[in-house]
Amino acid sequence: MIELPVIESSRPANRKPDWLRVKLPVGQTYANVRRIVDTNKLHTICESGNCPNMGECWGAGTATFMILGNVCTRSCSFCAVATGRPNEYDTDEPRRVAEAIKLMGVKHAVITSVNRDELKDRGAEIWYQTVRLVKEISPATTIETLIPDTKGNWEALYRMISAGQEVVSHNVETVERLYRAVRPQAKYGRSLEQIRLTKEFGKRTKSGIMLGLGETRDEVYRAMDDLAANGLDILTLGQYLQPTKLHHEVIEYIHPDLFAHYREEGLGRGLKYVESGPLVRSSYHAERHVHV
Repeated sequence: MIELPVIESSRPANRKPDWLRVKLPVGQTYANVRRIVDTNKLHTICESGNCPNMGECWGAGTATFMILGNVCTRSCSFCAVATGRPNEYDTDEPRRVAEAIKLMGVKHAVITSVNRDELKDRGAEIWYQTVRLVKEISPATTIETLIPDTKGNWEALYRMISAGQEVVSHNVETVERLYRAVRPQAKYGRSLEQIRLTKEFGKRTKSGIMLGLGETRDEVYRAMDDLAANGLDILTLGQYLQPTKLHHEVIEYIHPDLFAHYREEGLGRGLKYVESGPLVRSSYHAERHVHV
């Protein structure tokens, strides 16, 4: 096999390679999206997750809404979302999200949430009502829901995914070996089972993996095989970027050629669609994933 180039881990994390440079958010459309989000007191993973594509996506009039607050009960070492004890959830949030999506005129909406492990239903009812109201107010809008790990509460899972969304995404985030360091309150096998049950429910399934956390190439191949075996349709692969010095360090910057190689590997291993590149995130080009 030809050795594909990567940026070695000795490269300082604050010296990003040229292919990771992004444009600053500008433009009237970006300003309009910002106004709608702020006016409706909504949270977006674009902001909470420090997404590098926020300027591009908001400039195109799209955003990924984050429901159930902006404080997560998990403490994943890669994530910029605040960890702690969340406040009581807002039962009016589904209406505000649905109205904002209509005001934005988006054809495809992406909705995600923090983990709410303290709730008996993991927030499933708010999930259900949000999707239902979006469909009611904007019937032509297609929806992807990026749902959290329900900790094996399959009743909650089925409620979350039964409101009419076209795509259900659940990110495994990294390879199995790194779960203890990266996702200490999650289980690799449980996430695979959640994807399998979602597929058996009849939904188009999607997941994402971050690269550059210290995984090996063979571990990425194994994760692809595991995901394909559990019914995954769509996989996203992107470069992990360290939100702060308190988060997991960047072990290496993956070269775009290796991302292209992983895309071909994923397709060859039975996945229907693979979005793979340094700046790819879960909701990047999500509108393309509805009909694959």
